[in-house]
Amino acid sequence: MATKVIYFTVGGRPEQAEFRSDSELEDVRECFRAAAEAGPNDILKLYNTKGNIVNISPKLEANRPDSRYKLQVVAATCNGPSASELGFDVNGMERRLEDLERKILVESGETPPLVFEMRKKVECFREKLESVEHLSWLGLFKDISSGTSSPFWNKKGKARKSLEHCKLVHDRFKTMSAVQVTEDVRFHLRKPTFDNWQWDDAEMLLLLQQMYIELDLLTKFNIEMPVLQQFLYEVYRHYNQIPFHNFNHAFCVTQMMYGIIWLCEVWEKLSDVEVLVMLTSALCHDLDHPGYNNAYQVNARTELALRYNDISPLENHHCAIAFEILEKPDCNIFRNLSVENFKKVREGMIRCILATDMARHNEILGKFKGLIPEFDFSNKEHKEHLMMILMKVSDISNEARPMDVAEPWLDCLLKEFFNQSDVEKLEGLPVTPFMDREKVTKPSSQTGFIQFVLLPLFEAAACIFPEMQPHIIQPVRDALQYYKDMQVALEDQNTHKKTHNDGERNSDGVTLRSPLETEVAVGLANGHKSP
Repeated sequence: MATKVIYFTVGGRPEQAEFRSDSELEDVRECFRAAAEAGPNDILKLYNTKGNIVNISPKLEANRPDSRYKLQVVAATCNGPSASELGFDVNGMERRLEDLERKILVESGETPPLVFEMRKKVECFREKLESVEHLSWLGLFKDISSGTSSPFWNKKGKARKSLEHCKLVHDRFKTMSAVQVTEDVRFHLRKPTFDNWQWDDAEMLLLLQQMYIELDLLTKFNIEMPVLQQFLYEVYRHYNQIPFHNFNHAFCVTQMMYGIIWLCEVWEKLSDVEVLVMLTSALCHDLDHPGYNNAYQVNARTELALRYNDISPLENHHCAIAFEILEKPDCNIFRNLSVENFKKVREGMIRCILATDMARHNEILGKFKGLIPEFDFSNKEHKEHLMMILMKVSDISNEARPMDVAEPWLDCLLKEFFNQSDVEKLEGLPVTPFMDREKVTKPSSQTGFIQFVLLPLFEAAACIFPEMQPHIIQPVRDALQYYKDMQVALEDQNTHKKTHNDGERNSDGVTLRSPLETEVAVGLANGHKSP
């Protein structure tokens, strides 16, 4: 097969890449990653001459030197400096402390409690250093003897979008808000396969606006266009810049809900008010998420955990922020509803958003399965449970998308998980097992989750809407096989490395080992193709 040459610039310097059209996706991406000197978790984007984002894939169109693409690292891992770089010598600290202990013991005949406390703090310092050596050193100076485990820096403040950034997005959205979306885009927007990575923030706001228009919600509920636009912008502004639970995630969940509504023609079974509830709940379901889950909120005794008595603190907070936004007259898309309909909308949104707490997963799914044999669309309780199930399906639906769309989301999720477990170690809190970077790999994080959480949930929903079977459930089954293959490849690689290293020892008798990167499994996963 013929090769293609891609000309691009990175960091202002000209580069070129050569590969075949049938090259593996990861090989192509790794080529560009190497050119940008980017780390395995850094995020790259490629722009064409018009400034539009293009997908880095084997299907990338060849170009000429006078029409170079622009490659840019838009998010990079920032590793903190090591102890030696900052001039800290823990061993030296311990030696000086031992000298002080001996001197005091000789002079006074006993060791004061203060010295024992000093030694305890030095040992605690060493333990932190050994367990979180990859963290910024700012994190090592939290005093955990103060009797509180509350965060010692403003995590929420660090994640906020800047006013300047929000204004740019707002102005661009307003400028393009009257743009007519093409029929081709409208067609793909209704599909579960939609690729969110090709759209920037302002464009996603435009697509969200289109969803409300396409479902005729503006006409049915007398929603003024300027009010809808301001509501969408305020929702955008209240999502934080964190790896996973961000505005991009909210868009994807809303788009999947929108796709299910079209795929299953939900409007024929549920009322207009219920469709409005589901779409708006999906959009608002993670508002102001701080990037640390409910377990962290409870263990760290955060303000949210105290406010909501440890009961779904995040979900209650998301809901509260949604209705704070809706309290503003210029954002209240429900302001022309009747009192009765507004009550239905509020109750429905609270119910749907609270259903996204995974601690309630078995409870909600179990009750829904009990309703399936006699499910009745005229029964209010049955419909309420169906709406919660569709909300949960949309929330955790990434694996139903093509692999080149879904897998970057897994990378984002693991990054957020690892951030949390790092902080849990730092603050002396229980470490969430499935978030520990020392124990979790991509395949290990997904195989059990898909097999025991996703598939049972999706299959239960498909009992009511069989249309989901080929378009949503089959891709999830394909994803499960993909990660099983990756797990086998990873285990084989580990076995090979262990066998190879067993005979390789240094002069001190210590086995020489190098860390195994998860990404090595991708190239070994039996030539997997995106579903």
